[in-house]
Amino acid sequence: MLERYGHGGDLWTAEEAFGRPRDQFLDFSSNMNPLGPPPAIRGIWMDAWRDVVKYPDPAVRELRHKLAQKYEIEMESILVGNGAAELIDLTARVLKPAVTGLARPSFSEYEEAIHKTGGRIYNIPLRSSHQFELQQPDVEAALSAVDLFFLGHPNNPTGRLLPRHVVESLLESGRSCVLDEAFMDFVPDEQEHSFLKLASTSRKLVVIRSMTKFYSIPGIRLGFMVAHPDLIREIRQQQVQWSVNYLAQRIGTAVLEDEEFELASRHWLQDEKAWLTGQLRQLGLDVVPTDVNFVLFSFPPELGLTIKQAQKHMGQMGILIRDASLFEGLNEQYGRVAIRLREDNERLIEGLRQTVAALAQNRGRTHD
Repeated sequence: MLERYGHGGDLWTAEEAFGRPRDQFLDFSSNMNPLGPPPAIRGIWMDAWRDVVKYPDPAVRELRHKLAQKYEIEMESILVGNGAAELIDLTARVLKPAVTGLARPSFSEYEEAIHKTGGRIYNIPLRSSHQFELQQPDVEAALSAVDLFFLGHPNNPTGRLLPRHVVESLLESGRSCVLDEAFMDFVPDEQEHSFLKLASTSRKLVVIRSMTKFYSIPGIRLGFMVAHPDLIREIRQQQVQWSVNYLAQRIGTAVLEDEEFELASRHWLQDEKAWLTGQLRQLGLDVVPTDVNFVLFSFPPELGLTIKQAQKHMGQMGILIRDASLFEGLNEQYGRVAIRLREDNERLIEGLRQTVAALAQNRGRTHD
């Protein structure tokens, strides 16, 4: 199974599964910005190696200062971590919810973090009939059963933003809420949708952000969270010392200053998202509208195809796609692909076209 360790982007497992070198795969299973990393990182790499003999700043002051300036919030409301994954885990350990409401399907690490604390999960359905958008009645039905909501905004793997009125009504109810905004950088008019500023002063809201997706630096591991300063101090006490290394701090500070990269990334995504979703629909696939840099799709039942069949066939061609049936709430027809540059996207579409034709042909022979 390509997602042996629960994620896309595992080129080591792909190499074992499909028998070709890691650098020969075109990876659509990992949702990284294909324009990255930003050019400033090359200079840091060439220069900063001399300073690895020094300890990093344990308070991550320079990066926190840059984040505070960018998002117009106080430094005391920001904690930087070794990727969003560390911050998800820390938040669950400190809040220790007895019952957590999770929208399904959603990122598996929410559930894993809650289970480590001994908490239970309350499933909130995201329905294909509503294009996987969270519905107010489903949230209201969960209010009496949970003491914390842990939600993706935008959600992974569906790519959908949470309706703002749903989040606001949830917070008005007095329940605590953690929003994972790992992909918010890709959303046009980000400031209109993000809850970062509110989280910086609220005692009921936590927002977690990733810097690895938009800036395409997953190997560095970098993320940050925003919450009330009292909660930030409490969570910081549980964080391992030196969690954010020197290179990660330098790189994070540098990429935040690259406004040209931000503008180019959003322009690229606007064009490619429309093109790729249109092409997927022309292949006869059911495509979920997306607000971000990846697309959830499904094979119509009449094709009789499964995502595992397609993933294997595509992998043998050197193209990796995500088996979305592994997300609770999705069936064996669902897959997910990242949006990449046009040349890569054209290869994806051609690979899917060949895969659908080949699998349909094999199915016809079996029936004969």
